[in-house]
Amino acid sequence: MSLPSLARVVAAAILSVCALAPSGAGAQNFERPVRLIVPFAPGGTSDILARLISPKLSAAIGQSVVVENKPGAAGNLGADAVAKAQPDGHTLLLMDVGSLATAPSLFSDLTFDVEKDLAPISMVMFGPYVLAVHESIPAKSPKELIDYAKANPNKLSIANSGVGGATHITAVAMAKQLGIQWKNVPYKGGAAASRAVVSGESNVIINGAPATLPFVVNKQLTGLAVTGEQRIASAPDLPTFKEAGLPGGDAGTWQGILTTGGTPPAMVARLNAEIRKILELPEIQQKIAEQGGVVRAQSPEEFRNWLKDATTRWGTIIREAGIKGS
Repeated sequence: MSLPSLARVVAAAILSVCALAPSGAGAQNFERPVRLIVPFAPGGTSDILARLISPKLSAAIGQSVVVENKPGAAGNLGADAVAKAQPDGHTLLLMDVGSLATAPSLFSDLTFDVEKDLAPISMVMFGPYVLAVHESIPAKSPKELIDYAKANPNKLSIANSGVGGATHITAVAMAKQLGIQWKNVPYKGGAAASRAVVSGESNVIINGAPATLPFVVNKQLTGLAVTGEQRIASAPDLPTFKEAGLPGGDAGTWQGILTTGGTPPAMVARLNAEIRKILELPEIQQKIAEQGGVVRAQSPEEFRNWLKDATTRWGTIIREAGIKGS
């Protein structure tokens, strides 16, 4: 073989190898199974979403996506695990990011920095809250609940997904605005809180629709109202907070996916693109709608700005109400 021919063969071989190699930053490729941490117990809104999304994400990236429940400390335990993971996009966090927004104002001993140690990927869903009561409570409307609470200070116990979580803050703010008193009882996630009210251990709940609405539909809880701009299709008889004259109508569960801070931007962009494709699938949108939610995909920058604004807004509410984390 002549030297020019040999040179062409070598060049072709080099180009072939380069074509097989990862483009740009190899960080865009997934080299091992991905952990999707849900910092609440199974059965809650975040868990439902994680198990809905994980099979699709697994197919998209060519690696297993393992949902891991790590409840505790209003979501901070699981968030800390992601914050301290290797910054390569192989450890993800799916949670009600309202809890992340409240954490800096509530917990002086927080073991991670929300802004620096976590990298937003995409918002996933907005889900309205459902206000519901145990069947033993003599209230079939929000007004009847308020009248009962005023006549019986601290007799009602309202379940929440954890001290300092978004549902806890919402309940505290509502009580203050309505001039009522009820006992706030924390549980390890919205699913546990819902079950506690169904059993009668607590008797009022404000919680995400995906975890709580099924109990209302099945007549295990008495639904009174929902947050958000419109009624929920699967429970059309429940008025919105605004229709019922209740404060806090813009509250709800904002579910988002984040990864470890310092993860290469190329990997964050890849994850964002894959998750947004999943959220565009009609079957996914339908299942989220059936849970009373609405898809809310965002770019990493939009999500980061939302989290920053929410941290400031909730921080003001927390300080004014004098709420303290445990």
